Amino acid sequence: MEQHKQPTTQPASDRRKPAWLKISRRNTAQYAKVHQLLADNCLHTICESGRCPNQCECWNRGTATFMILGEICTRGCRFCNTRTGKPLPPVPEESQQLAASVKAMGLKHVVVTSVTRDDLPDEGARHWHECIKAIRETNPTTTIEVLIPDFNGRHELLDIILEAQPDIIGHNLETVCRLTPIVRSRAKYECSLDVLKYLHDHHAITKTGIMAGLGETQEEVLQLMDDVLQTGCQILTIGQYLQPDRMHIPVAEYITPEQFSYYKKIGIEKGFKHVESAPLVRSSYHAEMQIQ
Repeated sequence: MEQHKQPTTQPASDRRKPAWLKISRRNTAQYAKVHQLLADNCLHTICESGRCPNQCECWNRGTATFMILGEICTRGCRFCNTRTGKPLPPVPEESQQLAASVKAMGLKHVVVTSVTRDDLPDEGARHWHECIKAIRETNPTTTIEVLIPDFNGRHELLDIILEAQPDIIGHNLETVCRLTPIVRSRAKYECSLDVLKYLHDHHAITKTGIMAGLGETQEEVLQLMDDVLQTGCQILTIGQYLQPDRMHIPVAEYITPEQFSYYKKIGIEKGFKHVESAPLVRSSYHAEMQIQ
């Protein structure tokens, strides 16, 4: 494999985002329609809670990533803007509200994620199952992608997700092995790899994603690719980490578009079927294209 010299990065201490991270926020009638639909059905999205830079683009296209099981997470990862604390009990009606919203939006592909619910005996797995089932029954032609927590590596809970038969099951590593204890509050690198392998071994199409710019080296990213491929996972997303506020882990560096292109090139050469790698890429960005 050819050697690659990493392009110059902009020092994060500069605090000014480079030009390639600047986006145009344009709200349209479609954006307003999605916003109202979500509000009417009391649904949450990671687009909002995660301050996704692609929110306007995706909502203007009529797509959104729904977040179930509330908006309060039991974990406090240093990269995530989702609130941490004691969550409220799951809302039984959420599955039907979600299914109705997917139908109203006319989605051909839907992405569902959740906060982590270590407080529940089944960590929310049964609620996940009911949401997937409701979407399938109400929207039989819609493909379903889920982005799940690690469920503490409990295979019996992963089985509940598998039984619902979503089209793609995603679980993010978030960062390289060395940085995992610093970036993620409870999740472990090896546990996440085990989750991906277990899902693949049970015939699921799997997907994972990481953030760049947290202080990882190029060699660590390439090693992560090898680790992921060994699980059988063949869809990878890589995007720039953006600090939500001063309470979260700071950006170590802004990775250039050229470096992201290099990661995509090497990922495909290594054996991934699909690599989405660019500064503004997030786990569900262009997800409807990846399933093809």
